[in-house]
Amino acid sequence: MRETCDCEANRKGVTVQQRHAYVWAIVFSVVLVGTAQILWANPGRLFIEQTPVEKTWVIPAQVPYEAPPKGQDLSAESVPQNTKPLTAQEVQRAEALLPLLEGAQEFWAMGEFVHLGEPAVPVLVKGLVMPGPRIRYNVIETISMLKAASAVPALVAAAKEPNEIPRVREHALRVAVRLDAAKATDAIEVLAQDPNSSIRKAAAFEARYVREKQVVPVLIGMITDEERFVALSAVQSLWILTRHESEFHDWETSTKQDRQEWAGEWSEWWNIQKDSFEMSDPKRPARSR
Repeated sequence: MRETCDCEANRKGVTVQQRHAYVWAIVFSVVLVGTAQILWANPGRLFIEQTPVEKTWVIPAQVPYEAPPKGQDLSAESVPQNTKPLTAQEVQRAEALLPLLEGAQEFWAMGEFVHLGEPAVPVLVKGLVMPGPRIRYNVIETISMLKAASAVPALVAAAKEPNEIPRVREHALRVAVRLDAAKATDAIEVLAQDPNSSIRKAAAFEARYVREKQVVPVLIGMITDEERFVALSAVQSLWILTRHESEFHDWETSTKQDRQEWAGEWSEWWNIQKDSFEMSDPKRPARSR
């Protein structure tokens, strides 16, 4: 009898436990289903969506445009150039930089000279006679970056040097004209007689930026040059400097004999005008807006 009661009690205990398990399973299922509707997975993260169940609508809105603030006119140099005389230590450092103007550190060396400023020009121009055309060319380029007009006499001397390579001579003339054109007239006269036609062309081209009366007869003489492209550069510079409306000629297909005849027309005009001639202002008035 007791055994029968124990069995029934055991069955009732199992039944109660199963019933509790079923209840908890149902509760867990409800919670899981409800949570699945508001949880969604994104790679590596879990986000809880708080948006209402109802469908939402996006309404575009016009955002007022505000122009960016106007920038200030700032200098192109982040660090101003030095204007004080170099100390003995800085002079020594500048001299040590000269050989570095050729090679992997040449741009860094040029920047260091720019930082030292125009007071470093007396040291810098020593590089114009150093071996290695790359050094000499970079010296001229550094002078251009410095805008050092005090170096123009050294540049003119380099441009007139007959043993220098044409590329360096042309660059020296170009920078000298840009820095102080009036002091470059002597170089124009010398280079106009150079045996190298590319040097003569450089002289004819750069002369248009030298607003000095002395270069006009030099350019007229270059019209009769053996090389047509030299003569064309010369006559184009004459037009720019004098604004003289000469007779129309076919310069592109001209011969030397033709150019000699046309040079006579320019010489005749210049002989009449040279005493009263004045260079016109190259700056044109700004357009009215």
